[in-house]
Amino acid sequence: MPPLLLPATDPAAIEQAAQRLAAGALLGLPTETVYGLAADADNASAVQRIFAAKGRPSEHPLIVHLASGAGTQGWRAGVEHYARELPPFALALMQAFWPGPLTLILPRRPFVATSAAGGQDSIGLRCPAHPLAQALLAAAQAHGVRGVAAPSANRFGRVSPTTAQHVAQEFADLSDDELLILDGGACPVGIESTIVDCTRSQPVLLRPGVLTPAQLQAACGLALQVRDAGAPRASGTLESHYAPRARVRLMSAPQLQAALDLLGPAADQVAVYARAPLRPAPGLRLRRMPDDAAAAAQALFATLRELDATGVRLIWVETPPAGPAWDGVRDRLQRAAA
Repeated sequence: MPPLLLPATDPAAIEQAAQRLAAGALLGLPTETVYGLAADADNASAVQRIFAAKGRPSEHPLIVHLASGAGTQGWRAGVEHYARELPPFALALMQAFWPGPLTLILPRRPFVATSAAGGQDSIGLRCPAHPLAQALLAAAQAHGVRGVAAPSANRFGRVSPTTAQHVAQEFADLSDDELLILDGGACPVGIESTIVDCTRSQPVLLRPGVLTPAQLQAACGLALQVRDAGAPRASGTLESHYAPRARVRLMSAPQLQAALDLLGPAADQVAVYARAPLRPAPGLRLRRMPDDAAAAAQALFATLRELDATGVRLIWVETPPAGPAWDGVRDRLQRAAA
């Protein structure tokens, strides 16, 4: 049988999922960003099931998700379990944005979550804001699971899932003994978390998300540095990533219109995702991109999946506007088109 979807309205679903995680099984986990393919971060064989299911290289690190617990720093015990150091600026970022769409890379304690860290001496930690994710993390903690490794629940390099149905389609070859999926509805953020490297004396932005550099700098009181050769490996930072089967190309609105005017009968092989009003060619699949950056982020992966499912060969996307609010969307699209 294919993976089983457990509705969030089922009061037994959380406990069933937590027991399966504690037994070493995989779980499709909703978060506010995207759905994750989750396993006990301290169970090396369970973590290897993530890599095998995704087709992901085992040296490519995973993000560990922590329960928020009680109080404003309920996640502190989880951080102390995995991290050997917590710089003051990293703590300030946690206090400002956890639970939320922010992952921090910290120095890792020896012999802890080695497989999830991809063999690095650092570890990525996040405290998600989704209420179903937090309910699951708390229930799993009661079964001895200190943290949950959960990269996006898709085949490696492909478009991230933002609904439980996306996860089920992605892993239709896995049985319900191998994978359960908690259905928490559509993800409200829609793109992966911002990642900040906190292993050095200043914060370094490794992956943009919905949190802007100005927000991060204001919270921690330090200038945000740009990724360099000394940065640790992190999720979602490969040049080519988040890609549908159709080839993605970014274009300005004038370039899009000029290309559409030349299409002719090939229009049925092309889909367009744009903000600008365009004169569509007959047979063209055209979707409107929201003008608001947050709304565009929330819709991005679902739209790419929808257009890809039509069987088109090309997806032409209008280049997002300049400005930090659009950095996360621009980053995902540039990697999808790489």
